[in-house]
Amino acid sequence: MGRPDAYGSSRRGWKKLHLGVDTNGEILAQVLTDSVGDDASNGLDLIDRVHGDVGSITADAAYDTVAMYEAGARRGARVIIPPSRTASVSRRKPRSGAQDRTIRRVETLGLRRWKKASGYHRQGAVENAFFRYKTIISDRLRARTSEAQAVEARLGCEILNRMAALGRPHSVAVRS
Repeated sequence: MGRPDAYGSSRRGWKKLHLGVDTNGEILAQVLTDSVGDDASNGLDLIDRVHGDVGSITADAAYDTVAMYEAGARRGARVIIPPSRTASVSRRKPRSGAQDRTIRRVETLGLRRWKKASGYHRQGAVENAFFRYKTIISDRLRARTSEAQAVEARLGCEILNRMAALGRPHSVAVRS
């Protein structure tokens, strides 16, 4: 919630919901932040909230930081993040070798071919989760306090996961 201005009214700020989603579209972690929150640092928080193995971390260029590549390496995950427009290969060693390899590969293939070759299209599962959240739950928060809004977002994610589990088909191979 915003601060009161000179006339005593209060402006509401908007919130950002960050989701960690697996390949089946299940929401494994969520973080609700103010609009000024840094995507990459919230991404680190999402990675820390995921229990168990993490096979890959796929995110957009806003998450292209050394810290994200290091977090992926600590979890044994493949990091699939397109480099930012201004990214260049590091001349010094403190930066992630995986990040430099990604930059070189994008320079070689071009961004569009890199996205196809790397499996970056899996980020669509996160976009689908956001679409489901906004369509089924809402694109607005009803709670007034930050704590209650965080609970509301978490409950919305749990509801979506239960609905998806109920509607997910169970396939079995049939031999003739």
